[in-house]
Amino acid sequence: MVADFRRRFWTCLPLTLAVVVLSQHIQMLVGLPGVIAFPGSTWIEALLASAVFFYGGWPFLAGLSGELRRGRPGMMTLVSLAIVSAYVYSLAVLAGLPGDVFFWETATLILVMLLGHWLEAKSVLGASGALQALVRLMPATATRLGEGGAQQEVPIADLRPGDLVLVRPGAKVPTDGIVTEGRSSMDESMLTGESRPVEKAIGAHVVGGAVNGEGALTVRIERTGGETYLAQVIRLVEQAQATRSRTQDLANRAAAVLTWVAIGVGGGTFVIWLLLGAPLAFALERMVTVMVISCPHALGLAVPLVVAVSTELTARNGLLIRDRAAFERARALQVVVFDKTGTLTEGRFGVASVVPLGAGLDETAVLRLAAGLEAASEHPIAKGILRGAEARGIVPPPASDFRNLPGEGARATIEGIEVEVVSPGTLRRRGIAVEDAHVAEEQAAGRTVVFVTANGVLAGAIALADVVRPESREAVRQLRALGLRCMMLTGDARPVAEQVGRELGLDEVRAEVLPHQKSEVVQSIQARGLTVAMVGDGVNDAPALAQSDLGIAIGAGTDVAAEAADIVLVRNDPRDVVAILALARATYARMAQNLAWATGYNVVAIPLAAGIGVPWGVLLTPAVGAALMSLSTVVVAVNARLLGRQGERRLAALRADIARGASGS
Repeated sequence: MVADFRRRFWTCLPLTLAVVVLSQHIQMLVGLPGVIAFPGSTWIEALLASAVFFYGGWPFLAGLSGELRRGRPGMMTLVSLAIVSAYVYSLAVLAGLPGDVFFWETATLILVMLLGHWLEAKSVLGASGALQALVRLMPATATRLGEGGAQQEVPIADLRPGDLVLVRPGAKVPTDGIVTEGRSSMDESMLTGESRPVEKAIGAHVVGGAVNGEGALTVRIERTGGETYLAQVIRLVEQAQATRSRTQDLANRAAAVLTWVAIGVGGGTFVIWLLLGAPLAFALERMVTVMVISCPHALGLAVPLVVAVSTELTARNGLLIRDRAAFERARALQVVVFDKTGTLTEGRFGVASVVPLGAGLDETAVLRLAAGLEAASEHPIAKGILRGAEARGIVPPPASDFRNLPGEGARATIEGIEVEVVSPGTLRRRGIAVEDAHVAEEQAAGRTVVFVTANGVLAGAIALADVVRPESREAVRQLRALGLRCMMLTGDARPVAEQVGRELGLDEVRAEVLPHQKSEVVQSIQARGLTVAMVGDGVNDAPALAQSDLGIAIGAGTDVAAEAADIVLVRNDPRDVVAILALARATYARMAQNLAWATGYNVVAIPLAAGIGVPWGVLLTPAVGAALMSLSTVVVAVNARLLGRQGERRLAALRADIARGASGS
């Protein structure tokens, strides 16, 4: 379409210039009447104008036929009525009907319309480039490793799950897989919007399209074709572009009304000017100008261009929209409800606090001994203690004589000290009482507390809890700054939930809620007249995600097929909820601006085209009307494209601001 309009425009440009030069009206306007006049010049002007009419005007005439067949007259109907009426009337004048020919107006009108449609198609193509950009991320070939490490360049389509491929430094990962050899960093910014390189070592998942850093990697292929992360993203982008927009429905209805208004006003203008005694040529010119200037191209493009730009912008940043109407509703949200485990927290144990209780050991020494003992264990509590030690820069000492104590804990010898990590029940069975206010507080908060002994003496207590994501604090702070209430739903015990709620500054906490009850809680909030977004992991939160006004699946990673969600956030970062809401508001603002411009332009332009400004010397010709109509289309297109540029900067600034706030907290 772009190529077709471009070709027709450049072909018609010299023909139109010749028509303009030969036109006696133009020669009179520039003060040089008859400067180019010779026998038959009018017929040559008509011949050139006919070439422009049939070749340049063909897309509009074909569009008229299609709209009439569908019984839905629209933009092409208006354009065709304008150029056909002007051209036929000019031929009639040439054949002897009193009046003036409109050949130059017809040719310039078609030329301007071709330019407007060319720029419009180009804008749509550029705005809809999300899928093309995603497809371009994939390399064409991969280096497959065969027997004995033999290397073979093969097309991506030849790769199968289980194949080993070599990813050289600076090369793109061919498709989704797991690192089996090597260590490097990956640039995944084009997939997730995360600007920092992501470290990859043996066992790490890699995504097709990511750019390898400084080290060579051997990757075992896991997914190919339609199963890959990128293929899932492409499907979601296609789905988002195909879903209906409520704002678009409004624009379509307005455009349909405007089409009939233009036809009615155009016909009425023609009749009224004739009744007022105006010449037939003047009445016809007014009618043609109304038809031209009221073409609702800008109105028809006001929303689709913004939709295409926002879809591309969000897809590039790991914010995947599945339902446009739900995305538009995000601007009016009042409550954001979070799932706890895996959303606000990491879903794994971490050390909340260490309490020294005796044996002359401080917090660091207690945690160091416990980490040395638990280094050989695979228990979730053991892993939590090790993570806590690592976060504090503590290196676990070597242990010997490790033994599990079934139902109690574990025992080992570390640096000549017999160390135990045991449960509170073990201490009670041994008759050891623990009277410490801090330990009592941790137990009352629902945290898991284990005790460390050294040579049979109680040395300290370690409180473990589901680790709250550092990003969660800033996400809640930013959402509350936007005027939204933040709530949390969890199946955990009330003390645990309330502790997380206090830590994050949540407005409300609902604890001990079973998965099937979450949707009922969301429904009860909606019954209070509030618009609700539900943020969860998309698995056991599916009913609540579906019930909410806006379902957001967070942390989908390489599995973005969260069917119950309206929006899928690739990164496991609740701060992206803030980003998607900010973009929803910006997107709606652009749609509103475009609709205001498109409708406001027609409200002003149609009366002027009808001739209401004639008493004050304001008169729009069909060619000027076509130029103004095309200008309105370009304004709408440029405004939509600005969303992409400004949105990218705004998103980067928002993430930088959030990161600064998180580090400060």
